[in-house]
Amino acid sequence: MQTLEIIGYKRANLGKQEAKQLRREANAPCVLYGGQEQVHFHTPMALLRDLVYTPNAYFVDLTIERTTYICILQDIQFHPVSEMILHVDFLQIFDEKQVKMQIPTMLMGQAPGVTKGGMLTKKMKKLPVLAYPKYMPAHIQVDVSSLELGEMVRVRDIEAKNYTILSSPGIPIASVEIPRALRSATSQAEEAGDAVADKG
Repeated sequence: MQTLEIIGYKRANLGKQEAKQLRREANAPCVLYGGQEQVHFHTPMALLRDLVYTPNAYFVDLTIERTTYICILQDIQFHPVSEMILHVDFLQIFDEKQVKMQIPTMLMGQAPGVTKGGMLTKKMKKLPVLAYPKYMPAHIQVDVSSLELGEMVRVRDIEAKNYTILSSPGIPIASVEIPRALRSATSQAEEAGDAVADKG
């Protein structure tokens, strides 16, 4: 799992007015949970860009006044109109405790159904995973190399080593869709074949 470094500064006051002032100065109010006590701090919004606006999953090295915490992004609130970051929650993680994260899926291989005119579709961009930090995968590999037209890979088809996927086993992750034009051509060909067989 890749790690990002973020620097935070403890908040002197926790009122709404101070939070608004922080946002005006391009800082995001934040809270760190999971340890012995909650830590209220703020960080420049620019430092959150690579963590928030990405399809990847990361651990965070969060340094607040010379103390470093290993944590993950737990929750984030945006302004409904401007989409400015309003508040961020981080969760401190520990080697001996399992943690839940949303992990991106990565399609691997060439599906035979695609070479026959099908369209490979990723149905789940991320999956919820439970694991100890040292076993948390950076991504979940989804092998599509055996998919024919109309076939799919489901959660139960993934070989999860040292971690648990929390989604229902029957949920599809990727599939080879049959385009309407191909389906129509196949149907017409079958009808033509039936007609020839009837004449015979």
